[in-house]
Amino acid sequence: MFTPVSVRAASAYRQVGVQSSVEGATPHMLIKLLFDGLMQSLNAARGALQRGDIAGKGRHLSRAIGILEEGLQGGLNMEKGGELAENLAALYDYCARRLLQASAHNDEKPIEEVVRLLGPVAQSWEQIGKNAAAGMKAGE
Repeated sequence: MFTPVSVRAASAYRQVGVQSSVEGATPHMLIKLLFDGLMQSLNAARGALQRGDIAGKGRHLSRAIGILEEGLQGGLNMEKGGELAENLAALYDYCARRLLQASAHNDEKPIEEVVRLLGPVAQSWEQIGKNAAAGMKAGE
């Protein structure tokens, strides 16, 4: 019925941390945060499935699909992004459909497939940020 004070405090701390991260983030960093949240949701969904927590699986997969559709796909600039944006949009759409299948069939395999497909994209995005930061330091 009641949540222990330590749990509520930790949750409030995380919310403030996330809000602070978003408010001060560059557009590049926002995409990185979306990828981080996506991977966390996918891992949490796999864990929920393994524990038999169907409600938890549904929550985590819904969050992951929302990140894919509203965050990552919604953030693509189709005019300026050209073929790359089109390819990413198709990939995000495919992954969202696979996650719907995972949810409908309580199947971990589509989740693993999405992690395999999007993991390298997330890592590349992170590397771009590191390279840009290193280039900015070199230009100081």
